[in-house]
Amino acid sequence: MAEHRRRYTPEYKDEAVKLVIDSGRPISAVAKDLGINEGTLGSWVATWRRAHRHDAEEEPLSMSERARLRELEKENRELRMEREFLSKAGSLLRAAPSVTDKYELIAAEKDSYPVRNMCRWLAVSASGFYDWYRRPPSPRTRRRTTLDTQVRALFAASRQTYGARRIAAALRASGTPASVRLVRRVMRRAGLRACQPRAYRRTTLPGQAPAPTDRLRRDFTAARPGEKLVGDITYIRTGEGWLYLATVIDCYSRKVIGWSMADHMRTELIIDAFTMAATRTRLQPGATFHSDRGSQYLSDAYQRVLRHHQVHPSAGATGVCWDNSLAESFFGTLKNELIHREHYPTRRVARTAIADYIEIFYNRQRLHSTLGYRTPNHIENLYHTATATIAGAA
Repeated sequence: MAEHRRRYTPEYKDEAVKLVIDSGRPISAVAKDLGINEGTLGSWVATWRRAHRHDAEEEPLSMSERARLRELEKENRELRMEREFLSKAGSLLRAAPSVTDKYELIAAEKDSYPVRNMCRWLAVSASGFYDWYRRPPSPRTRRRTTLDTQVRALFAASRQTYGARRIAAALRASGTPASVRLVRRVMRRAGLRACQPRAYRRTTLPGQAPAPTDRLRRDFTAARPGEKLVGDITYIRTGEGWLYLATVIDCYSRKVIGWSMADHMRTELIIDAFTMAATRTRLQPGATFHSDRGSQYLSDAYQRVLRHHQVHPSAGATGVCWDNSLAESFFGTLKNELIHREHYPTRRVARTAIADYIEIFYNRQRLHSTLGYRTPNHIENLYHTATATIAGAA
């Protein structure tokens, strides 16, 4: 069977370019995170920059203005660094930290901040720190320091979303055996606490609109990618008004294979999300797409799109979140781990943050408990590798 050729929607290209432009990261790094060709992303970025080259034109600064600007930038960097470090120290140190506690924090953060600055901020002697640091640590101290560092690193890499169970799973996967109880104790001592979900709120009410039958009946398992898909719409508050997000999730890997964002929730929003899914994933013959009974999903326009791709529609009961719990669960995770922790002054800022969360963190980095603490991309790749091996053997 020929390999499914990847295609990209204009919205996907725009968000990929924004991840480069807004973050200032190298094209190669963003391309690697997104799993696309570096040259392809470079071409998209070059096209965007040609189209926006006039936006960056500014009045040149004088020599004195440039010097003063550099001074202010340096002062701001140092102030931000001090505020960031002291905020971190306040959460990691006990109410009455000892000098050793402070030394341990400085040692843990020495690759992130200048040592002398940290000593000044914590009111300890730099020479005293270096004397302590050069002493050979005991085996127990080394084990504790190593585990503390690993736990902090995994917690930070998870964007402060992992609890003790996921961190313990990640440690075991990396070859460091650690019980959930031990990790929980380390996290409590370090003041690390994962973000907590908010209570569920019902947002739809039963109605009389006709809908397809429920083909899934709350069975969100699948034998192969592209066999069962679920979708839903949610909304995000920004300083410019609401931003609406539609997603399509593959039940096999729990991967978000299609998404779209707009300042409206018309049918085009969910059509764009499904189009992205269909271009990125080979849909199985007779695949099923499951949703709630929202008017957009019941529209003639959307049903025509499903028929075009030979996909069967499916819908749960209106107002019953469990009938579409996989889609609801993703939105709950997204809002708990990202939306409720940030403020978005514009829709563009929100779009960039959400695209980054979906494509880089959720699909490629976040350990999913339902998947045995593996990522959606890892599960999908395992399937394709096994399929290719069987086909080669045949």
